[in-house]
Amino acid sequence: MSNIKAFEELKCWQEARVLVKDLFLFCQKDKMKKDYDISSQLRRASLSIMNNIAEGYGRKSDKEFIQFLNYAVASCSEVQSMLYVLLDIHYVYNEFFDEKYNQVEKIKALLLGLIKYLNKSN
Repeated sequence: MSNIKAFEELKCWQEARVLVKDLFLFCQKDKMKKDYDISSQLRRASLSIMNNIAEGYGRKSDKEFIQFLNYAVASCSEVQSMLYVLLDIHYVYNEFFDEKYNQVEKIKALLLGLIKYLNKSN
C-alpha cells in the first residue's frame, strides 16, 4: 500500500462515501423518516463499510487492514439484506433496490479485489 498516502485515495472508500450520502438522504424521506429502527440500522451498516476501510487503513499492517476490509464486506451484505427489507415492506421500488444493490456489489468487488491484492503482497 506504499503508493496510497491516505485512505481517501482508495476507490472502495470513495464509493462507500457516495453510498453513505445516498442512503442518509434517502433516510430523510417519507416513511423512512418515521421508521427510526430501519433507518438507523441502514445508516449504521453503510457507515460501517466506509469506516472499516478507513480504520483498517489506519492500522498500518496489511494483516489488520485485511481484517477490517472483511468487516466492510460483511457490512455490504448487511446493507444488501436491509434493501430486501425495504423492498418487502414497500418502502422502495425495484428500480431503487436494483440501483443500490448494484452500488453495494461494486463496493464489495472493489473490497475483495483489494483483499486479494494485499494477500498476494504478503
